[in-house]
Amino acid sequence: MDKHLHIVCMDVPFPADYGGVVDPFHKIRCLHEAGVKVYLHCFEYGRGERTELNAYCEEVKYYSRREGHKGFSHKLPYIVCSRSNGELLEDLLRDDYPILLEGIHCSYLLNDERFDGRQVILRLHNVEYQYYRQLYYCERSLLKKMYYLHESNLLRQYEKKIADKAMILAMVEKDCEQYKQEFGAENIHTLPVFLPFREILGKEGTGCFCLYHGNLSVAENEQAVAWLLKQVFHCVDLPLIITGKNPSPRLSRMVEQHPHACLIPNPSDQEIQDLIAKAQINILPSFNCTGIKMKLLNALFNGRHCVVNRDAVKGTGLESGCHIADDTEELIEMIAQLYTKPFTTEDIASRRALLAGKYNNGENTRQLIRWIWPQQ
Repeated sequence: MDKHLHIVCMDVPFPADYGGVVDPFHKIRCLHEAGVKVYLHCFEYGRGERTELNAYCEEVKYYSRREGHKGFSHKLPYIVCSRSNGELLEDLLRDDYPILLEGIHCSYLLNDERFDGRQVILRLHNVEYQYYRQLYYCERSLLKKMYYLHESNLLRQYEKKIADKAMILAMVEKDCEQYKQEFGAENIHTLPVFLPFREILGKEGTGCFCLYHGNLSVAENEQAVAWLLKQVFHCVDLPLIITGKNPSPRLSRMVEQHPHACLIPNPSDQEIQDLIAKAQINILPSFNCTGIKMKLLNALFNGRHCVVNRDAVKGTGLESGCHIADDTEELIEMIAQLYTKPFTTEDIASRRALLAGKYNNGENTRQLIRWIWPQQ
């Protein structure tokens, strides 16, 4: 019997060039390869319609997002309310196929009683209220801080309200446990992120620089770069490359003040992969301990030594694949130790043992299919 599945995405999931669309795109690709007929519904607000998605889907439909003041509500989080769309709901009601919602962002239909008897699966990208609370702490703009705090408060109420309205699939065990303990979720499981990587490609030997990469328009990432420049590489006479999307003029000025640092703005995917492969150390501290960091998984699959703080790997199961340093002195010492230390075949074997089983797209696809169609 054919398997049909609706998937609702918060954004157009191609190209898979930022964290929020990597998992959805590669999940769609893997489900298609497994014979599932996918009907994709996605919100388009800047990335454009992509014909490439037609290769993996029976049908692709695009919906507008109510951005700005039109998407605000006193009762619903903005990320949810701005994606409330009557046309989408009517399209989903035309049949009784299961529905996979990619993120809290797409969960508006869980408040509609017409879907009460429908099989709905919610993919949890983060404990969203916690993620927005961390953005509040990192943000410098007063207006944005107010928005992030308000959104965090609404999200906490909302996540508690919907925790028992669908099967929930978290990306990491810590988010699964938090939903159980804080929100009383019972029908919740852990399903690792779907990735483009199939094997460990970190090269033996030594690289020639340290690397930080990430979306530089995100306040948390700019804060991480500022900390590295001011507290660490002020005392470390080694080259540091910083690369990522849309760095602010403030961040550009910070980098210019450090003679051993350089900034590569808006690199292509191939350029990022090339930098990760050539770096001796991928340095990826984080001030946000929610979800899982795609950039860290990229570095673990494709790079040499990875140095992080505890918040970057807490509850992810990736701790043993990283070198952990939580303060300035520890990080400076760690960089000095690793900069001339070759990456060996033993290091590669250790990475493979850590990642190959858990991040196996084929097995994770089969598990997802068993959850959605347990009787087939």
